[in-house]
Amino acid sequence: MVRSGVLPPPPRSLSAAVLLSLFVHCHCVDFGDLMDRAVQLSDKVHFLSTSLKSDLDYHLPAVGKKIPHLSLCHTSPLKTPMDKNQVLSLSESELLSLVQSLLLSWTDALLLLSSEASSLPHPSTSTIQVKAKQLRENSDTLGTGLSRLAHKMGSSSSSYIPLRYTENSLGGDDDSRLVNFHFLLSCFRRDSHKIDNFLKILRCRANKQKPDMC
Repeated sequence: MVRSGVLPPPPRSLSAAVLLSLFVHCHCVDFGDLMDRAVQLSDKVHFLSTSLKSDLDYHLPAVGKKIPHLSLCHTSPLKTPMDKNQVLSLSESELLSLVQSLLLSWTDALLLLSSEASSLPHPSTSTIQVKAKQLRENSDTLGTGLSRLAHKMGSSSSSYIPLRYTENSLGGDDDSRLVNFHFLLSCFRRDSHKIDNFLKILRCRANKQKPDMC
């Protein structure tokens, strides 16, 4: 089992503060640079979700309740490509729209994770609270940057509709909150991996690289 702190940080050529500021506020950045920064930020989001899940996994053996299967994630009905060939069959604008819809589907759920983290019955609550807040903030920033990318690409309205998370709590008892937090985070970790991979393929295609290089 991988413990938090052992995972290497994602590669970044800029500090987090500079990256976030330029990604959201600077209108002088060209499409290629925006694409690079989107990938850097998606790397960070996926790294945070993996690290946070590792923190939770350390304590979960003490919980008797069963973790739901990932097929029950609220984003599962949003059909995503199953392999690289399916990804490459989408146009650049379709692929970016899919990434945006997948990320937007997590707006409410990440807010819930961030707000519930402080009351989680776990020995690493303070660490989990900090990481959950960072996860929400970086995901929000990534969403803003993706909107700028879509504008530069001239993308029209998306055919992919975000799927809203409708629960407003993680449960009334300690075990339920811990299990549901872990389940929701596991779902996001799966989706953040998709987002990261899709953006890397999109960057590769935007750079006109051959399909077998993407």
